[in-house]
Amino acid sequence: MPHTQVIEQLKASLQTAYRQAIDADTRLDALKKAGHVKFNTIFTKDEGFSTSSNRFQPYVQELAAEIDAMSREPDTMENLLEGYVRKLGLLLQTMQTFKANTK
Repeated sequence: MPHTQVIEQLKASLQTAYRQAIDADTRLDALKKAGHVKFNTIFTKDEGFSTSSNRFQPYVQELAAEIDAMSREPDTMENLLEGYVRKLGLLLQTMQTFKANTK
């Protein structure tokens, strides 16, 4: 599959993650107001993210920056793709679990 098609598919997945992150962050804000949010970060450094936040949108922004880097330098794509897909999957899975547990 050409690099451009891979990048487009990753961007589509990231758009889904962005929409879900907005909803999840809204839920987190409501939980924080109710005094239920007692953590500093969603993901640890061991999970591959360099971002450290108690909201989902900064992690989506990190992944967006990585897509931009891969699209500008397709030669780096092969090296970065596995880590990117792992982080995107972790982000989507975590948001889905969060959504299911906060209904």
